[in-house]
Amino acid sequence: MKVNMPMAVTAADTIKRTITGTIVTWNEQGNTSVGPTVFAADSIEMKPVKLLLEHDRTRPIGKMVSHNVTKSGIEATFKIANTMAGEDALIEATEGLRDGFSVGAQINEWTNNKGVMQITSATLDEVSLVTDPAIDSARVSEVAASENEAPKEDSDLATADSEKPNEGDQVSDTTAPAPAVEEAVEAAKANMVEASRPAFYTAPRLEFTKAKYLENSVRAKLGDDAARQYVMAADDTTSNNAGLIPTRQLTEIVNPLSNADRPTIDAISRGVLPDAGMTFEIPKLTVVPTVADVNEAQPVGETGMENSFISVSVNKYAGGQTFSVELLDRSSPVFFDELVRQMEFAYAKATNAFVIGEIANNGTLNATATTEDKDGLLTFVSTAAAAVYKASLGFARNLVVSPEQWGKIMSYNDAGRPIYTASQPQNAGGVVSPQSIRGNVLGLELYVDRAALGSGSTGLGDYSMVVINPDAYTWYESSRFRLQTNVALNGQIEVAYYGYGALATKVAAGANWFNKS
Repeated sequence: MKVNMPMAVTAADTIKRTITGTIVTWNEQGNTSVGPTVFAADSIEMKPVKLLLEHDRTRPIGKMVSHNVTKSGIEATFKIANTMAGEDALIEATEGLRDGFSVGAQINEWTNNKGVMQITSATLDEVSLVTDPAIDSARVSEVAASENEAPKEDSDLATADSEKPNEGDQVSDTTAPAPAVEEAVEAAKANMVEASRPAFYTAPRLEFTKAKYLENSVRAKLGDDAARQYVMAADDTTSNNAGLIPTRQLTEIVNPLSNADRPTIDAISRGVLPDAGMTFEIPKLTVVPTVADVNEAQPVGETGMENSFISVSVNKYAGGQTFSVELLDRSSPVFFDELVRQMEFAYAKATNAFVIGEIANNGTLNATATTEDKDGLLTFVSTAAAAVYKASLGFARNLVVSPEQWGKIMSYNDAGRPIYTASQPQNAGGVVSPQSIRGNVLGLELYVDRAALGSGSTGLGDYSMVVINPDAYTWYESSRFRLQTNVALNGQIEVAYYGYGALATKVAAGANWFNKS
């Protein structure tokens, strides 16, 4: 799995053709390609990498020449290639147009802390120069004027003008060149060499408006050559030159079907999967010692503590892809990284669906709340929280709802005033936002889960929701693995992505459901 973390360029030197800046900071949250992310201190293994433009591997513009790992992050310096793209990158960095760094890293070890990916081990894959840095105040701090000469001061230009001969002055052909003249000759030679280099310029922009086209059409009929050329240029449109207009395909991928979110897994407790075996056991007390009121000199009753074991099955979640070696060799370099990213999304979707299905099957169905309105919500949360505490001796802390129920909750109002979306209302019932799948409802942390929808073996309804004591259910999970095999006979490549997970139902009644379609 790969993430891209944007940072900011702090210095660009066009004389040395270098760009310097902080490529990553430790323990600072940023928005990456997989969502909110934090890199732990010293979590990135460094190696020589190329500097790309906007994470496009087909557009390298330089390479890393040095780096420094500090207590706050990693600073790096990149040597920029003497190419047109490299020249543009230096100009864009110095003028603040493209002055951000974004580090691309392959993730080895990470944890999920309330929806934020906490990365503890990663390997640097590439660094890109990007338009928008993560910290807006961090910009280019050093700019050199050019590669070969310093800018002239206004006073120098004035002096040069004053030394020009006035009109009518004569200069003798036999006069020996003065030192100033010799310097001028040498400067002219240098300018000739400099002028031999290719120049870069922007073509003038043409104004093809309806009013301008009509005006020049009239002038062209009256014999205006300039207007006639203008009309001829305007007549060449994308319609009659369609074959010269290419259709580009962007590298971004739209995926409305899956992502890395696992709301229900985030709403329960997490554990480390044992290192061996496809099952493991957790001891659970079935009989506890008792204490009674005993009269003096009377024997003390004895109740021995007894326990049984919860047997937990370890499940394997795997997916694979088979593609030709030609596709890998001749496609965009980002193809394989995107394939692994989409496999991670599929893994997250499958594991989260399994967990919410098990909780629905094992939890207690609430028979008290019967309507999907604000009164039904109050009835459900109050009775469910009490039932969960009674059954598990632990407090209900989380509420998982379907997207439909989420929409219902946002619509609840008191005389037209929204209950859960108002800003600092009196007697607020919580905060629910249409721009966040996390919130707070009646003191419970809200999680919106698309898997909590539809009917089937789980019995979930459109307006499903569940109150959970997170300690009643625990998700144990291994690291994810990737296998890649080359098939020699047909030139295909097989990639498998898999991991192991197990759900322990410690107290089934620690989850209380409301189902209504």
